[in-house]
Amino acid sequence: MESVYIIILGILMALAVSGLVVGVANDAINFLNSAIGSKVAPRVVILIVASVGIMIGALTSSGMMEVARSGVFYPSEFTFSEIMMLFLGVMFANVILIDLFNTFGLPTSTSVSLIFGLLGAAIAVATVKIAGDDTLTAANLSKFINSGKTMVFISAILVSVALAFGCGSIIMFITRLIFTFRYNKVFNRIGFLWCGIAFTAITYFALFKGLKSTGLISPEIMNYMQNHTFISLLVIWAVCSVVMLLLQHVFKVSILKVTILAGTFSLALAFAGNDLVNFIGVPIAGYDAYKLAAAGTGSDMLMSGLMKPVIANFTLLVIAGIIMVITLWTSKKAQSVSETEINLAKQDEGMERFGSTLLSRSIVRLALAANKNYEKIMPQSVQRAIEKRFIPLRVAEQDRAPFDMIRATVNLTVASILITIGTSLKLPLSTTYVTFMVAMGSSLADKAWGRESAVYRITGVLTVISGWFITALIAFLLAFIVTIALMYGGTIAVIVMALLCGYMIIQSNIMHKKREAKIQSQQKRLDSNENTDQILKRSTAEVCETMEKVTAIYQETLMGVFKEDRKTLRKTLKESNELFYQARERKYEVLPTLQKLQDNYIDSGHYYVQMVDYISEVTKALVHITRPCFDHIDNNHEGLTKEQVDDLMEINNAVAKIYERINDMLKSNDFTDIEQVLRMRDSLFEQIADAIKHQLKRIKAKASSTKASMLYLNILTETKTMVLQSRNLLKSQKYFIENHSIGQ
Repeated sequence: MESVYIIILGILMALAVSGLVVGVANDAINFLNSAIGSKVAPRVVILIVASVGIMIGALTSSGMMEVARSGVFYPSEFTFSEIMMLFLGVMFANVILIDLFNTFGLPTSTSVSLIFGLLGAAIAVATVKIAGDDTLTAANLSKFINSGKTMVFISAILVSVALAFGCGSIIMFITRLIFTFRYNKVFNRIGFLWCGIAFTAITYFALFKGLKSTGLISPEIMNYMQNHTFISLLVIWAVCSVVMLLLQHVFKVSILKVTILAGTFSLALAFAGNDLVNFIGVPIAGYDAYKLAAAGTGSDMLMSGLMKPVIANFTLLVIAGIIMVITLWTSKKAQSVSETEINLAKQDEGMERFGSTLLSRSIVRLALAANKNYEKIMPQSVQRAIEKRFIPLRVAEQDRAPFDMIRATVNLTVASILITIGTSLKLPLSTTYVTFMVAMGSSLADKAWGRESAVYRITGVLTVISGWFITALIAFLLAFIVTIALMYGGTIAVIVMALLCGYMIIQSNIMHKKREAKIQSQQKRLDSNENTDQILKRSTAEVCETMEKVTAIYQETLMGVFKEDRKTLRKTLKESNELFYQARERKYEVLPTLQKLQDNYIDSGHYYVQMVDYISEVTKALVHITRPCFDHIDNNHEGLTKEQVDDLMEINNAVAKIYERINDMLKSNDFTDIEQVLRMRDSLFEQIADAIKHQLKRIKAKASSTKASMLYLNILTETKTMVLQSRNLLKSQKYFIENHSIGQ
């Protein structure tokens, strides 16, 4: 056997470990979201329960391994050398793709990535074979691709999206009608029956289906349960209900917490049993192919042996389970993906990550119109009765959990049932799709999508769903291109792709750390119990830092325009954009911050709102300077004339003096010279007016180009706006501090 195949096998195994890490970061967190979102237990307890579920699920996942080796293509039509390049192309594409999604905190589907990656790589190898054989044409592609089974997989994944959303919505609506948000009184009476139903579903579908192949349950029992499903479910429900009744009323145990933790366990088991193939199925298939070739005729041997049923390798499954558990405990990217889903599903409105789109606005308008028709048709008494069941808790009544434990049980029960049914049918349902869409459906039915946040949440859901379709396209194209390169490039291409894959993963980790540092800093401010003094200290530091950056960026931008330095202008544009986005995010934090201010600081709160608004306006004006400057030079337009540069230099010097005084006052909290800044501002405005008059004369004399004149006038106008808002900011900061002192 050639040494290159040993190297490829080693790369496949390394990618298997990497695939487990990035895959768990994307997928495994989905079954933690209900437990974490409802704050059912300390995070350590939740992780322990999930870890046990993962280990058991990993040991029962061998049946799904057939998808990787014969579910998409016919291995009997490919030689060992071709099949190894196919598997390598799939793994390179999948690891890179999923890691990039994790970096940006978006959940994607490893099942979709696997299926379309296998499809793209298989078509690439088949294309090379067809191109090299005169007896074959494009019509012979079906000889290599198992198109029928592939369509079944794709259909199952797509159907699961609608099914999960619908089931989550309907069951959550019914559940909330029964228990309401103030569920303690009703739950004390009939809660054991509800938890009995949830526990029955979790037990029957997750545990019995998951453990079926292990032999721990006798075949006689399994056969009886399959032949008498209704009776089996009824018996299990009766037993579970009695157990829950005893736990609730005799042992005083929170059966909701028990059910949620059991659901977390079962969903972890179902996840590992269903999705482990996405991470290690291809490398294990490559290892089996290597053993077949080593025992046969070598690299030209057809891989018909991969069509045989998979014999589980217990050692490899244990190792895979351990790696998944370690990743679950240590992955920072997993927490990013979790936050995306929890923020979109949380009961209260807050800072939304996603913006507004035409489609999301249209959907909300359609929903409002449908609601008006519903109000016309449905009797008022029925509407009032339903509304009473959906009155949310006041902030004071909540424990600050994103959603309550009733919804968590619905999420876990419905998702666990759907995923485990798919696994038992050997359909690679997307764990991400199912858990995400169940959570979105239940949050919609729970009226978490109020008019204040519906547009943004719908945008978020559409973003995630569109990301799934993009996953399919990118996985197919990326696997196709990589595999073509490997087929023609041979050993050199293998080495280059391995290095490129490693480099991209390292870079994405660096990007993720920077991004998470910003998010954590922001979230820390929101979650902290700051008092008024601390808020004052923080806001003062933020204002000082912002104004210093504005001063530096403004001066650097003008110098960049004067010198026509494209690199410098690109840098200042990026910095000004970041400053503007920071200011915009700070506006979203206004309400949480005001809630932390003491009752006797109403006046200071008013000035705090003004201050935040003025910071946003200052940074916006700066962006309106840096962007046109960069665009002007980037498009290779004619630079500014000497007269324009001279005028702007005088303006720049005056602006620099104003900002020097402003920054000194902000740092020292001494505003005695504020009137001097007002006089300096008025003098600057006179200079700007004179500069505009000079430019109008030059325009009339045609002494400068149109583009340069437009840029020059834009700089002057936005500079005036920026300084005006800076002075307003200074006044608001002064009044904020003074009112704080009076409050004390």
